[in-house]
Amino acid sequence: MDDLVSVGVANSEGEAISLCALLESAGIKSTYRLTNVGAGAYDGWSAGAAQQILVRPEDAELAREVLSPQE
Repeated sequence: MDDLVSVGVANSEGEAISLCALLESAGIKSTYRLTNVGAGAYDGWSAGAAQQILVRPEDAELAREVLSPQE
């Protein structure tokens, strides 16, 4: 997973884990990483900080569909 693209932002690490599990259930490999928003505000702890959801470029469109709110 070298060239990854962001398909969303989770408000916490727990939410990021849930979103990655949702993507996995759709057959999309994903990961998350701490955003630079408020970097240092949690002294290196990521539990309450925003997390980017990352996927391979070829999976980005489907991942955004999976993560989009359903009406």
